[in-house]
Amino acid sequence: MEALRQDDPRRFGAYTTLARSRESAVAVHFLARGADRDDLAVVTAARPALASVPAFRRRFRSEARTAERLAGGRVTQPDVSAEDDGLWTATAYVPAVTLSEAIGLAGPLPERAVRVLGAGLAETLARVHASGAVFQGLAPGTVLLAEDGPRLTAFGPLGAAAHAEAREGGQLSVRLGYLTPEQVEGEEAGPASDLFVLGLLLAYAATGTTPLADGPAEEAAGRIAHGTAELGSVPVELRGLIAGCLSKDPAGRPTAGAVAAELAPKSAADLAQGGWLPGALVAAVTDQAARVRALEPPAGSVDDEARVPPVEDRAPADAVPTGAVLPDSGPPGPTGPPGGDRDGDSGEDSRPTRFPGTGARPPRSDRATARLALPEVVTGAAPPHLPAAVPPSAPARPYAPQAFTAVPGAPAPLPPALPAAAPPAPRTGPVTGRRALLTTAAAGAAGLVLGASATAVLGSDESASAPADGKPAAEPRPALPGRAPEPRWMYARPATAPAPLTAGVWQDRLLVLTDTAGATAVDLGTGRKVWERADAAGAQGVLTAGAGLCFLATPAEFLWLSPKDGRIQHRVRFVDQFDGVPDMKVAPLTGQSGSVLWFTGSHTVTVKAPKPKKGKKRGKDTQVVKAYFFAYDVVRREEVWRVAVPAGRAPGTPAYRLIAVRDTDLVVRQDAGTLTPADVRAGRGKAVFRCFDRTTGRPLWNRQFGTVAPGGAAAGDQEGRLFGAVGDDLGAFETGSGKPLWTLDGTASSVFGTPVAAGALLHTTNRDQEVGAVERATGKLVWRRSTEVPIGDGSPALTLSGGGGTLLAADASQVTAFAAADGRRLWKFQDIGAPAPDGATVSAPYRVLAAGKTSVVVQRERAFYAFPVE
Repeated sequence: MEALRQDDPRRFGAYTTLARSRESAVAVHFLARGADRDDLAVVTAARPALASVPAFRRRFRSEARTAERLAGGRVTQPDVSAEDDGLWTATAYVPAVTLSEAIGLAGPLPERAVRVLGAGLAETLARVHASGAVFQGLAPGTVLLAEDGPRLTAFGPLGAAAHAEAREGGQLSVRLGYLTPEQVEGEEAGPASDLFVLGLLLAYAATGTTPLADGPAEEAAGRIAHGTAELGSVPVELRGLIAGCLSKDPAGRPTAGAVAAELAPKSAADLAQGGWLPGALVAAVTDQAARVRALEPPAGSVDDEARVPPVEDRAPADAVPTGAVLPDSGPPGPTGPPGGDRDGDSGEDSRPTRFPGTGARPPRSDRATARLALPEVVTGAAPPHLPAAVPPSAPARPYAPQAFTAVPGAPAPLPPALPAAAPPAPRTGPVTGRRALLTTAAAGAAGLVLGASATAVLGSDESASAPADGKPAAEPRPALPGRAPEPRWMYARPATAPAPLTAGVWQDRLLVLTDTAGATAVDLGTGRKVWERADAAGAQGVLTAGAGLCFLATPAEFLWLSPKDGRIQHRVRFVDQFDGVPDMKVAPLTGQSGSVLWFTGSHTVTVKAPKPKKGKKRGKDTQVVKAYFFAYDVVRREEVWRVAVPAGRAPGTPAYRLIAVRDTDLVVRQDAGTLTPADVRAGRGKAVFRCFDRTTGRPLWNRQFGTVAPGGAAAGDQEGRLFGAVGDDLGAFETGSGKPLWTLDGTASSVFGTPVAAGALLHTTNRDQEVGAVERATGKLVWRRSTEVPIGDGSPALTLSGGGGTLLAADASQVTAFAAADGRRLWKFQDIGAPAPDGATVSAPYRVLAAGKTSVVVQRERAFYAFPVE
């Protein structure tokens, strides 16, 4: 949700606008209040460029009249603008979640809830069909689950037009829900078409998946026309009815009235008595209603002299249409499963009608003129996927992912925590635009009902209320080519809390953040804060430790925490565990493999002056730093080995960065910031790498590779290769001998960053803002792409998704996602920026953390976003 912009209308007829809720290529949606405080509505205002097209106006009025005629029961009554009062409709705000949000929040619905849902929808379809109309807009996003039963707010092509998207080539693609077999064959949609889609929705509600319609458009269309629906996971009592609805022959499908009677012999309302929604959904709806009703109109927002100023004619930021495709042009294009389209799913109408002259106009200011007024204290948690509500007194804070940062200059945090990288240089390109937002970063599980089925959300520094069973949210896909998918959730740290020091993933279940005040765990499936522990203040590593424990290392001790509530199960103070190293100072952790953790520590000893010769004065005692490299088993909670190593720069602890872990040994490099002046002189501008035996800790060799500098990029693989930045080039070396293997040429300004090995490929990054892949064995270039970010002083930091299909490059400007195999640019993400016009500009770099096989978390400053990936 976003504060009103300068050019936004302050009134629509009798409605006073409170906030922007969302916008599409066709319309802008506002949350508004009528004359009565409790008279809340969602106003959908058509963009002027389309509103001026006679055909669009006619279709808009026609669909609005249909909705008025059918209003009542489970159909929302619209308030339609007068002919001279712009082109908009207002529908009553109903606290509800869409079907797709409900499945993401609570998982498949119980059988009774599916019956109530199906009966309510069938009753509505029966009324629609009796009037001679066909619905055509039935979809997981147009079905609303309210406490008193299901509701529908979108009618036919007009409802879908609210979700029209700008496509490549300047056209608008209007999505009309799922295809049916007859539409695939080019026939007109009839009442039986609505029953086919109802069957798909009931199967989705009962199982969480959509039979036949999942996947790319071409494949889905083929399955819809000729495939057999797999209904094995559908409850037996519902299987026959749903199979009948999914008959290929329209004549073989039941009528809407027959479906309603079979699911609820008396009525859907009768079956819903006593409550029909799972507890997690009831809580989300209740919480949503409280937050929405707390909204107040911005001060001075009502202007009687200009009741409906033009809604800015601007499409979403990612694309600008130059024409329109409207639904009266023919059968709708296929859409993917709930949550958005899949790669390759265009969703475009097959026979488009184009309206020229509806293109973009010069951009106008989008600076907000007011903040949203929200209560100081909101009881309960915010809805999942959403940022929580910001109290009006809270200081301006950025809604931007911060980085999965370690302590500046420290070695890389451990797997599965984020590998650290040199901080990117300050951005040289444009700074992220400022908007007064509460954000629609994720269409959350407790969204506002917006006219034709759109949703937006409110949130807070706390993340949202989570599903009771902890199931993950739905997985929306990018709506536009190059546009980031909607986040599954967003979590924002309070402005009053210290900035996170590190972040890591625990068993693909928790995102664990640490700061100087303690540690915080966030559920990776929902974005809900699970616990906070002040005991873990200053902790740096986030590791799995045996059966169900989370391991953290603080400056003075090791901690083992319960992932359920954060309670400390075990603690080992360094002074008690490591004999002979009193007052040990530990550097940032080096790395981990399995249950074994590697780190460096040091302590200061006093060396007494030798006994003086007779007649001579006794010399002064000296302080000497002794340093060690340790291996520690975090499951058995015992030291494996330690080996003495040269001390580092004062205060003396050398910090080692893990370069490679092999079956029998490991390779490390000391961070340049902890090298003593003598080490620097001895290295003569080159980095020294050290190799240790994994079993005993015995040092095996110290070696330099080419001209890899002490702070230059370097990484290794299990086959015994080391890859490092050599001047402007990237070189590969054999670690056993130091022999060069191959060189990837760069340019005079490229300067390669830390590469990432994956399978047979080595993914590369350089200061020219180029990301690529080469064959690890030969250095042969496979692909290279630009992030299209202005060239700065640093290289983007690379992260490979857990599934291996997506490579993400993060810098100070954005996160860019590429297909790891061939370098196709998938999408880009930039956060919103400051939440107020006068807020401080956010300049912290982005960081990315892999979270399981299908998710990554993007952090900037205090905000975290979870994105679906391949």
